[in-house]
Amino acid sequence: MLPVIFGLSGLVLTADERAFFREADPAGYILFGRNIESRAQLRALTDDLRALHGRDRTFICIDQEGGRVVRMKPPQWGPYPPQGVFDRLYDLAPISAIEAARANAEALGLDLADAGITVDCLPLLDVRQPGADDVIGDRALGAEPQRVAALGRAVLDGLARAGVTGVVKHMPGHGRATADSHKALPTVTADAATLETDLAPFRALATARVAMTAHVLYTAWDDAAPATLSARVIGDVVRGAIGFSGLLLSDDLDMAALTGTIPERAARAVAAGCDLALNCWARMDDMTGIAAALPPMTPQAGARLTAALAATDIAPVDLALRQAALTAKRDALLALVT
Repeated sequence: MLPVIFGLSGLVLTADERAFFREADPAGYILFGRNIESRAQLRALTDDLRALHGRDRTFICIDQEGGRVVRMKPPQWGPYPPQGVFDRLYDLAPISAIEAARANAEALGLDLADAGITVDCLPLLDVRQPGADDVIGDRALGAEPQRVAALGRAVLDGLARAGVTGVVKHMPGHGRATADSHKALPTVTADAATLETDLAPFRALATARVAMTAHVLYTAWDDAAPATLSARVIGDVVRGAIGFSGLLLSDDLDMAALTGTIPERAARAVAAGCDLALNCWARMDDMTGIAAALPPMTPQAGARLTAALAATDIAPVDLALRQAALTAKRDALLALVT
């Protein structure tokens, strides 16, 4: 198996994609709006991906956060609020906020499981800081580490109840970056003692099955390479100080924060310690280059991948009934602040 997650170009696999994916055997796939039209179409697509490799449990992920980051949209799928609303409710009623976040995540997760999607790139554990770029903004669960951890745990629990594995991101923390890593490389100059605030939620949820790195340069730890490409940050901070032992996924390699060709970026990320490189944009030249540049997945990464998918469940459920109860509970709690 190849240690990479690939994107798809459209609503169905092209003949070239089908042949390439079957031969390359990537660890999994990521879906975007360009891959999604209807419930039936999306489930047929994910079933096709599973059939390619004969694996019932396949890493098929999506960025379905709620608010401004959604790929599965109304009217086919229900609306979900930005994660920041749970932070607002926490100010008034912490236990209610935790329950609302859990119910929302379970309802959202049921949509994913019904579509055959096994992994959601949620929750963000980035601790929001004053003056930071708005790329995180209302996607964050708060500005206080203990709160972020409590709400993040509730999101992971809700997704798990729906049979979906969550991804904590962006390790070791994107909350104080003053640039959008999609557009430029953010540089964080805070010292190591200050950065303990950023690490705290990730440390509290270090047993999460999957995490995603940040394309951020932290001068306190490595002034030459962003976290995704830094063996020092991944080894000493992610695996060391945080204590994360699960599956480590890079953020999207196409972001402007990184330099070099896409295959070079993938090779550097895996060499630095990422278990999987993430390539989102389904450009065949980039994907074939990555396949040539990467070594096979290590046994340790393979074991982490298996563990990450062990509790996923895409079996049919009484979707409407369960979701109605969950969203009603969420909305009643959120009404306290909205």
